[in-house]
Amino acid sequence: MRVSEGDVTVEAPDPRDASSEGAGDAVFFNPEMELNRDVTVAVLRAFAERTDGGAANLGGSGLARNGDALGADADERTFSYLDATSATGVRAARAAKVGYDVTAADVDPDAVELARENLALNDLPGEAVEADANVLMHQERFDVVDLDPFGTPMPFADAAVAGTRKLLCVTATDTAPLCGAHFDSGVRKYDTVPRNTDFHREMGLRVLIGAMARVAARRDVAVEPICSHATRHYARTYLEVTHRATAADKALQWLGFVYHCEDCLYREHEYGRIAHPPDDCPNCGSARCSAAGPIWLGPVADSEFVDAAAAEVRPNMGEWQRASELLETLSGELDTPSHYDQHRLCKQWGAPANKLETFLDDLRDAGFSASRAHYGGTCFKTDADVSEIREAAEPPAASERE
Repeated sequence: MRVSEGDVTVEAPDPRDASSEGAGDAVFFNPEMELNRDVTVAVLRAFAERTDGGAANLGGSGLARNGDALGADADERTFSYLDATSATGVRAARAAKVGYDVTAADVDPDAVELARENLALNDLPGEAVEADANVLMHQERFDVVDLDPFGTPMPFADAAVAGTRKLLCVTATDTAPLCGAHFDSGVRKYDTVPRNTDFHREMGLRVLIGAMARVAARRDVAVEPICSHATRHYARTYLEVTHRATAADKALQWLGFVYHCEDCLYREHEYGRIAHPPDDCPNCGSARCSAAGPIWLGPVADSEFVDAAAAEVRPNMGEWQRASELLETLSGELDTPSHYDQHRLCKQWGAPANKLETFLDDLRDAGFSASRAHYGGTCFKTDADVSEIREAAEPPAASERE
């Protein structure tokens, strides 16, 4: 079938023809990832604008406001982009349309041929190669590497760090191991202790970033998340890389542990590589406290960069409204390493839930910071602990209102 996304049109197999596991013999195309790809295009535009002289590196002439790259200047170097597990090549085509010098790689010769045809269909320059992504990323380096495999990205992580000069984009679709629902698998793949908490989507995102930070540090490389989100069935992060051992040391200082009470939902975090979990919950005294980590406890996004990416979202993107809303929420989101669900808390307290914005205003009026979280419509972040949240924001009982 022919599919249009943003400024490109590609040939893609009908996803209904794929196997039940989504990874059959045919080249796989997932229309549910259009939001992911729309955000990727916005990030690529914003990253080029701010990096090494800005958009002059894209075709030597910047970006036209309609998203087309302008004519190349031989004296300027175009940013290189690797779509490491390319399949149809739709990511590569969209990056090429923005103006990146793209390489689409896949081990499946049918996928390579389709990616090559899709570049030609849009009259775009670029290369499609039949190659194992790990081998290719150890052999060559690219300014931007986009790693979007089926399942976990960790088998490609070391090679991806080795092959990236500036920006490493990573998607993980194995959310159950990431979030601790498949505990043993999460431990094996991500070399950490994940926990299936009520903030499981944030847990998964921070497990992923923490794992990538540790892999990068082994190569004296630091990663800094400049935009990250957990949406639908995947976690996605954009990591700016610095090839310096001292920077890697500093990045590792953002690792640590989260302790979570399964009864009252109290949680706290601790930086460092050695856990010191409480014996009992300091809020309710319960012995049912879990420890997760090491995970990434630092910021998962740079709000200034996210604002720049939001400005690069275009109405011709299929998911432009959701992309705009997502980036707007990310920009204002607090850096706390966990979030709360208002409805979950109110159910815990046996209290009705009012409007979330009113709930957050009550927290702010009490002197705390509070923001919406992008994980869901009732999710929020705050620097208040669970007892302070209840005191500040729980609606009064009927008897008290009378």
